[in-house]
Amino acid sequence: MGQRRSGDDGVISQVKNQELVRTRRRQLVDAAVRLFIEKGFHRTPTRQIAEAAGFSIGSLYEYVSSKDDVLFLVCDAIHDEIESGMQAAMAREKEGVSCLSSSIDAYIRVCDAMSDHLQLIYQETKSLPKKWRRHVLEKEVKITEIFVGLIKKEVAHSALLPMEEADVKLLAHTIMVAGHMWAFRRWFLKDHCSLDAYIRFQTRLLVTGFSIGTI
Repeated sequence: MGQRRSGDDGVISQVKNQELVRTRRRQLVDAAVRLFIEKGFHRTPTRQIAEAAGFSIGSLYEYVSSKDDVLFLVCDAIHDEIESGMQAAMAREKEGVSCLSSSIDAYIRVCDAMSDHLQLIYQETKSLPKKWRRHVLEKEVKITEIFVGLIKKEVAHSALLPMEEADVKLLAHTIMVAGHMWAFRRWFLKDHCSLDAYIRFQTRLLVTGFSIGTI
């Protein structure tokens, strides 16, 4: 069976059934993320990933070409989960500052639920080949651009104060860091404030100061 490119991510698969590829790769991701968090990427043998996913080592290589591919798929799946949570929040709030606030809320909650996953991305992205590392960073920027778009929309609707383009981008990146801060500093923060309190604080800090009126 000849190799072929599977989907838009460029990861090689020997299997033509794309639905099966997605299903099997999700199994690999779910198994690998637990092992990578527990043992680290470099200390996790590919055979152990296969066993944890219920595959033979030969079956694993029908869906990916290397352990690097598995790490890339893990990082890609994490970013997709974060983006999905934000899109759901945006669908609930059609316009106004409440949409931005709801998206911040959803984003930080996803970061909380995926704290270990986010730490994995930051620890192991450097282990990826250059082409995969670039893609992972582009996905991070894609999520940031969602916030850029929301901020610009609220500025245009006069819900937020006028801002220069550089300030819009800086605010969007600051929102991203607020989610990462909860994930990376939870060892301290969880004993001093609840997740709800943290979200309220960050929303006041990140949105109210730029709002026309109150949120």
